[in-house]
Amino acid sequence: MAVRQTVAWCYRGGSISTEPRINDRIRVPEVRLVGPSGEQVGIVPLAKALELAQEYDLDLVEVAANARPPVCKLMDYGKFKYESAMKAREARKNQAHTVIKEMKLRPKIDPHDYDTKKGHVVRFLKQGDKVKITIMFRGREQSRPELGYRLLQRLATDVEDLGFIESNPKQDGRNMIMVLGPHKKKTEAMAEAREAQAARKAEAPTTESRRDRAAGSDAIEADEAPEAVAEAPAEEPAEAEA
Repeated sequence: MAVRQTVAWCYRGGSISTEPRINDRIRVPEVRLVGPSGEQVGIVPLAKALELAQEYDLDLVEVAANARPPVCKLMDYGKFKYESAMKAREARKNQAHTVIKEMKLRPKIDPHDYDTKKGHVVRFLKQGDKVKITIMFRGREQSRPELGYRLLQRLATDVEDLGFIESNPKQDGRNMIMVLGPHKKKTEAMAEAREAQAARKAEAPTTESRRDRAAGSDAIEADEAPEAVAEAPAEEPAEAEA
């Protein structure tokens, strides 16, 4: 009964904090202290460690609570938390998620439709994604599975510079399925996409300046044009006198 009451009390207490203890929250008689630059100070009383933290205008952070005695370090805890959050954010940004795209075709597909579908497959592979190709058979087409097999082999050959056959064609009910994998990793494709975007942004000001210069030259020509028109009628009276 006592065990059950203890467990219930733990649940009522809420979630356990995962942040390290700092400064006055540290409740041990002595700590193994690490200086601001990573130097080993040694085992010192907690009061002495807190005194040093105040002298350096830093925080005393418990970095290894399970050690005996616990290991504490002098650091700017606010700056440390900010840098850790930025590193985690950058890691999530660069994290590659495997995505499987799907493209469906018919055994007797029109050449124009085939080129369109192939263009989508090329785009997916360039992005570093896998592509699941599904050939859908209807009616009597189910008795001609070789049509679907040849179509899948043709598509794999057309995009062999960008991808490879990860899963060979196999019959699945009325469908035939093949999976293409990209030669490029997802992270490499993402890096190239970011570089291309940065290059486009760098070229944008150059394009705008060219447009501005072209607009300025058009304006100058427009200002000079009325003078030529105004001078033309001045020759007519001279012809009349002659």
